[in-house]
Amino acid sequence: MKLLKKVLLGTGALIALTALTACGSSQKDTLKEIKNKGKIVVAMNPEFAPFEFKTLQKGKDTIVGSDVELAKAIAKEIGVKVEFSSMSFNNVLSSVQSGKADVGISGISATKERQKAYDFSETYYESVNVVIVKKSELNKYKKTNSFKGLSVATQKGSIQETVAKEQLTGAKNVSLVQNGEMINELKSGQVDGVVLEKPIAEGYVAKNDDLAIAEVKLKSGSSDAYAVAMPKGSTKLKAKINKVIKKLKKTDQINKYVKEAYKLSVSHKK
Repeated sequence: MKLLKKVLLGTGALIALTALTACGSSQKDTLKEIKNKGKIVVAMNPEFAPFEFKTLQKGKDTIVGSDVELAKAIAKEIGVKVEFSSMSFNNVLSSVQSGKADVGISGISATKERQKAYDFSETYYESVNVVIVKKSELNKYKKTNSFKGLSVATQKGSIQETVAKEQLTGAKNVSLVQNGEMINELKSGQVDGVVLEKPIAEGYVAKNDDLAIAEVKLKSGSSDAYAVAMPKGSTKLKAKINKVIKKLKKTDQINKYVKEAYKLSVSHKK
């Protein structure tokens, strides 16, 4: 009986080990899948000028921006074409997780919470957050507590939601899906401020004479840096992407992309 029990236990252990080995060997190789289909699908929310936004090129509505150039550089390194999938920001990461997109490049911050579910590249851009207000009320907002009892808009699912809640003392946070919607709410008086990354905010202010960036100083942290998001376990793909990012940062090409895209976004007419 004891011998039989040992045999059964040994068989059970072998089956369990075989199952674990099978799971490990079937682990998703994102890079191989991308190469096999000949393209990399990039999820992004084209509402983040100068990082990603839409403009007419040769009569066609086209997504452009510094993140777009980064994606093209990554595709070139891998040796595939690039396809951009446009969606709301709060759907970008979920599309990566579901497999609808291979990566997410949309001004995404690699927070500790997000790192539990996704792999992230090295950071490629350090962001600074600011608050947009009506120019006529600019003198009212000098400190973070200036918004106490007032409403401040942030984009749903963004780091700015946390920034507003933690740093704008006593302010009511209003989460909206689109940046354009937040700006319209500000202009119509439905909210008193909008928290955005500085380059994006500068773009909106340049196109709206009645808006301005407040003197309020918001602190930046490690979560205010942008990185490329990909499925958990994308070791080989991550190495490829990091190679591209290191090269672009070394030559300061990322910042050049941002400056060029900013000029385009300011001259861009909807």
